[in-house]
Amino acid sequence: MSRIFYDHLLDLSEVEKELKKHVKDPDERAELYHLIDEIVHHRVVGCILEKLPEHHHKEFLTKLTDHPHDTSILTYLAQRMSQDVEHFIRAEAYSLGSELLQLIKPRQT
Repeated sequence: MSRIFYDHLLDLSEVEKELKKHVKDPDERAELYHLIDEIVHHRVVGCILEKLPEHHHKEFLTKLTDHPHDTSILTYLAQRMSQDVEHFIRAEAYSLGSELLQLIKPRQT
C-alpha cells in the first residue's frame, strides 16, 4: 500500500483483526486488503469532493495525483473548506470501518 496524505487519520485495526481471524489464506487476505484500501480511498476522496467547493476540485486532484503522500494537502483542504477536514475524514473512516466489519464478521443466526 502506498502512503496517502490522510493515512494517519484512519484506524482500521478492527477490520484488519477480523480479516486475520476469518481469512486464513495470505493471498486472499492481501487481495482483500487491497480492495479495502481502494474502497477507503474512493470514499474519502469522494467525501472531500462533496465538501470542497467545485472550483478547487482540479487543483486538489492534481495535488493528490502528483504527491498523494504530502500531508500539506490537509492544510490546503482546511483553508478551502468550511468543515474540519481531519474530523470528517476520521468520521467517514469510522463509518466505513463499521460497514466493513459487518461484511466480514460471520452472521449470527
